[in-house]
Amino acid sequence: MSQPFTIRCRDNGPLVMPATVQVVDADGNPFPIPPGKEVVALCRCGATKNRPFCDGSHKAMGFTACEKATPPVA
Repeated sequence: MSQPFTIRCRDNGPLVMPATVQVVDADGNPFPIPPGKEVVALCRCGATKNRPFCDGSHKAMGFTACEKATPPVA
């Protein structure tokens, strides 16, 4: 069984994941990911002009979101 890929929640920014993922719309149609990209950033703020991908608009609008996972119990 292969290892799952990691999705990172960037503080005050997008969700970032390996570009090997396929992003599809509600009808199952894939969004093109340019060849050679190593990561994909998905917008969380809603201000991007390149939905569903991040275009950096979160910086200008002051988007804040700093979710943190619960640390594992030792």
